[in-house]
Amino acid sequence: MKKLFMALLAVALFLVGVIGCGDKANEGEKQANGVIQQPGSADKGMSEKLDITMMVSTAAGGGWSDDHPMVKLLNEKFNINLKFQWVPGDSYKEKLNVLAASNNFPDVFQIWDASMYSKWMNKGVFLDLEPLLKDYPNIMNNVPNEAMKMMNPKGKVYGLPMYAPAFRSNLAIRQDWLDKLSLQMPTTVDQFYDTAKAFVEQDPDGNGKKDTIGFSMSVGTTSIGGIDYLKGAFGLANNWKLEDGKLVPQQVQATEWKALAEFLHKAYVEGVLDKDFPVNKDRDPWNKLEANTLGMAEVNPNEVYTQSLPTLQKLAPTADIVQLDPPKGSTGLQFANTVTSTAKIVLNSKLEEKKQQRVLQVLDYIFSDEGFILTKNGIEGVHYQKDGDKYVKLDKFDTDRPQILSTWFIRRFDPGIQIRLWDSKEYADKVMAWFNNTEKYRWTDPAAGLVSETASKLGAQIDQKLVTAIVNVIVGREPIESIDQAIQAWRTGGGDKIIEETNAIYAELN
Repeated sequence: MKKLFMALLAVALFLVGVIGCGDKANEGEKQANGVIQQPGSADKGMSEKLDITMMVSTAAGGGWSDDHPMVKLLNEKFNINLKFQWVPGDSYKEKLNVLAASNNFPDVFQIWDASMYSKWMNKGVFLDLEPLLKDYPNIMNNVPNEAMKMMNPKGKVYGLPMYAPAFRSNLAIRQDWLDKLSLQMPTTVDQFYDTAKAFVEQDPDGNGKKDTIGFSMSVGTTSIGGIDYLKGAFGLANNWKLEDGKLVPQQVQATEWKALAEFLHKAYVEGVLDKDFPVNKDRDPWNKLEANTLGMAEVNPNEVYTQSLPTLQKLAPTADIVQLDPPKGSTGLQFANTVTSTAKIVLNSKLEEKKQQRVLQVLDYIFSDEGFILTKNGIEGVHYQKDGDKYVKLDKFDTDRPQILSTWFIRRFDPGIQIRLWDSKEYADKVMAWFNNTEKYRWTDPAAGLVSETASKLGAQIDQKLVTAIVNVIVGREPIESIDQAIQAWRTGGGDKIIEETNAIYAELN
């Protein structure tokens, strides 16, 4: 019996060894294919293959094909059949409305429109993620609590925030023009004006012509853009401000608007402000900076050294663009263009529990260290490779565009979202310096994402009339007092109702 027992034990140990070797071989094979399985994935409910639909708003170039390497990797890693619905950005809202009419939403999708998010949240379209998120530490550890709570009722999380850098438009100035004219970096609004005037009158590009512009801005349907640094300096709110516990909109700040309009009118008359500002689109001031005609403009730090400066240096090889701190107003106010993203990633409330978990596992992975590297840089060996202690971008990165899941869908809260593994430390440090330097000039909007019913119906219409009135003052078609009349018209045309409703929403959520 003892001999028989020892023989059976030997056989058992042999089989364990064989199985163990087989497991290691399988693990090696999975790693070789670029897929690193999470430990215990079967225990996490991934044994059954699930179909997952994900709808993403796209920009130029469109989305991935079903057999894209990134899709294949995610499919294998999470045992899913991921079906992307790539919808062009200019028709995305229309597509959502079509899906709403048929009550046939995808499993996970984006909501860009704050009023749409609020309306459908109240109708129960989105899954409440609050009771589930405790099991997904990468999401919880990489999304600030303030961003998670924004636009959600107390104790509820109906949508995950889609991160956008708060300071994606930073004020910049031509350092080479300053040097040529022996000018110091301007620090106040008055110095800003004097510098801009010198850029117009003292031929900083050296071509013997008076064809340069001091500063510029743009006029949209409902707002004046490209001069947030001046709006803040003159005391205007970033859309809304809190005053004695109540929200006050920028639109009713008559004293501040009149002071800014007088400043801009003087600049317009003296040729310091771009004469074409009334017809400029959002990016036109930036384009003029890159075209060697403009001295100061807001730029994207992630594109300064990859696009703006190289484009400019084709025309002016010695040109240099550097960051300019927002000029300080007469009362000491100093603010930078600060954007609070209101976009949300939502899950369909109809999802069964196993699909809820699988979708959240995918999203949690994207927020992890490994997922963050993957979604920014692509797959090692396919889109980049390591060469010693450096990384090298491969051609497939440009053709496959593996980074669009991060760019267009969801990502960590990190301003360095466009810095790649192969970028030099010097480059990364220069880009991050723009964001870090601007942090102290953060210009908070306490009502970001709060959209009242009246604002949804009438906001654009009454805002457009107010903007038109302010532009008319700047160009000299109307006297400064007309701004008071325009603000009163805004209030009676629906503005007072917007203030009342927005404050009610704010009180409910806070």
